[in-house]
Amino acid sequence: MAVKNWPTPNWPDGVPHDINLAEYDLPLFQILDDAARDYPDLTYTIFNDATRTFASVKDTADRVANFLSSRGIKKGDRVAIFLPNLPHYPAIYFGILKAGAVCVTCNPLYTGSELNYQLKDAGAKAVFCMDHPVFYPTTVEAVKNTGVQTVVICSVKSYLPKIKAILGSLLGKIPKAESHEPGHLFFDDVVAGAEPKPPKVKITPQKDLALIIYTGGTTGVPKGAALTHTNFTYNLKALEAWGRFPHEPGGKPEPIRKGGFHTYLGVLPWYHSFGMTVCMMSACGSGSRLVCIPDPRAGNPPFTEVLKAVQKYKATIMPAVPTIFVAFTNHALLNKFDLTSLIGCFSGGAPLPPEVCKQFEAKTGAIIFEGYGLSETAPVASSNPTNREKRLIGSIGFPIPGTDIKIVDIYTGLQEKPQGEDGEIAISGPQVMQGYWNRPEENAAVFREIGGKRYFLTGDIGHVDENGYILITDRKKDMILVGGFNVYPRDVEDILFTHPKVALAAVVGVPDAKSGEAVKAFIQLKPGETATEEEFREFCKDHMAGYKRPRYIEFRETVPVSPVGKVLRRVLRDEEKNK
Repeated sequence: MAVKNWPTPNWPDGVPHDINLAEYDLPLFQILDDAARDYPDLTYTIFNDATRTFASVKDTADRVANFLSSRGIKKGDRVAIFLPNLPHYPAIYFGILKAGAVCVTCNPLYTGSELNYQLKDAGAKAVFCMDHPVFYPTTVEAVKNTGVQTVVICSVKSYLPKIKAILGSLLGKIPKAESHEPGHLFFDDVVAGAEPKPPKVKITPQKDLALIIYTGGTTGVPKGAALTHTNFTYNLKALEAWGRFPHEPGGKPEPIRKGGFHTYLGVLPWYHSFGMTVCMMSACGSGSRLVCIPDPRAGNPPFTEVLKAVQKYKATIMPAVPTIFVAFTNHALLNKFDLTSLIGCFSGGAPLPPEVCKQFEAKTGAIIFEGYGLSETAPVASSNPTNREKRLIGSIGFPIPGTDIKIVDIYTGLQEKPQGEDGEIAISGPQVMQGYWNRPEENAAVFREIGGKRYFLTGDIGHVDENGYILITDRKKDMILVGGFNVYPRDVEDILFTHPKVALAAVVGVPDAKSGEAVKAFIQLKPGETATEEEFREFCKDHMAGYKRPRYIEFRETVPVSPVGKVLRRVLRDEEKNK
C-alpha cells in the first residue's frame, strides 16, 4: 500500500516519499556480496591499524557459512554472537545469514545468567564469543543446559598488524582466557578449515528472519524482536535515499558518496540495532571504511581513545547516542584533537537535548541530525532532514521514505489524534518487525490495524506540529502526574541541560502525599564544577512552570546509563522505591 506524502513544506529536496519494494526485496547478505563485487580491494574494517578489504570479509563470511552448514546448522536455526565491536563481527554476522540461519546478537556485558536466558529463549545452537578472561568464562557458564552445541572462540591476535601481534604476545597484552573447554573451536582454525562456498539456501526476504534482537531488559524480562531480511534491506535503502548533506564546507546537500569516500566510526555497539544498521551495515552498503571500537570509554580520561580514532582515521560519519555527544563536548582534552573530518553525525537511541547538539556542533563543525526508531523497527522510523536549513533541533523530523506514522490515543491505540495533540506514536512500514519471538500476548498488545495497515505501538508519546515535524514528549511509562498536571521528564531534562554546569540530567517521579507524585532531578556536573541545590532551584524557578520544577535535587558523580548510552530512569526509580 503506497505511502501518502507527509504534510510538510520542509520535506528534503530530492528525497522520495516512497520506495519501490522490489529494490530492497533481497537477502541481507547481498549488501556484502555487492560491495565485494564493486569494491573488492577497498578497505571495509579498520582495527588497530590492521585493515580488511570487502573481498576478504566476504571470503571469511562464505567460510563461516560453510562451516556452520557442516555443523548441521540449517535454515531458520539460531546462532548467537557474543562479541564487542571486533573486525570478526561483520564476517560472522553475514556468514550466519549466508547459512540461512538467524543471528541472535548478545550484549557482551551480559552476565552468565543473562546470556543463558537469551540463548535458551532463542533456542540458539551455536555461539561465537571472544577469547577473553571475562567474556569466555561467561560463555562457558551461559551455555550450560542450553541447546548450544558449537562454541567458536575469536582471538584478536590474527586481526592485528603482524608487529603488534608479536609484541602483544611477548608482553602478554593480547586478551585471552586462562583455559579453554574441550570441544570448543577457534575462529582462525574454523576459517582456515572451511571452503569459501556457502550452502545454497533460498531466502524469502519478507518472511525469513535475519535477526532476533532482545529488548525490554531495562523494563522487565527481555523479549526478542524477530526481524526479517526485508526489515533491514528496506531500512538501509530508505536511509540511503534520506542521507543527503554537504560533503564540503558550503557545499550543497548530496547523497552519501560511495566507494571509499567515507569512514564510519563504530562507537555504537553492533549487537544493538542502531549501531548494527546505521553504522556496520550502512558502511558496507556504501563501500565505506568502518573503524572498530570495542570499548568507546577506553582511555584516561574516558573516551580519549575514541577522540584519537576520529583524528587518526579521519572519521566522517558518526552515529551515536546523546551521552556520547555529551562525553565529547565535556572531554578535558577535546581541544587537543582535530575532529574537523566529521561531516555528519546521526543521533538516536534517546532524545538529544538541544543544548548538547549546539555545543557539539560548535566544537566540531559537524552537523547532527536526530532520528528515531526502536529495535522493533530495525531501527529507523523517522529522521530530521540532514541539513541545517530544514532540520528542527529537538524534533525527530519526518517518517523516512516508505514509512507511515500516526499519533493515536494512549488507551486503545486506534483513534488518530488531531495534529498538535499528544498521543502514542504508531509506526507502519517495511521495517516493522514480524513480532516478538514466541510472545503472542505481547504481539497482541503492541499491534493495531488502522485503515488496512498494521501499526506498531511504540510506547512513546508525541505529536506532529504545524509544520509536520514529529516531537517526542516522553515515554508513556515515564510520565509524571503532579497534582493533575502531566510532567514529561524530557521537558525538564532539556531545560536542565541548558545550565552551563550540567553534564547529564535525569528526572523521575517519586511518591508525594500532597500531589500524588513529585519531580526529582538527578544531576551529574561537568568535571571540576560544584553547585548547590539552591542554585538549581533558582534556575528552575526562572525557566519552568511551578508544577514542573524538581521538588528534590540530588547530585551524582555519575547518572546511570545503559551500555548503549540511554539514561536509566528505571534504575533511579527503583532506588527511590527501595529507600
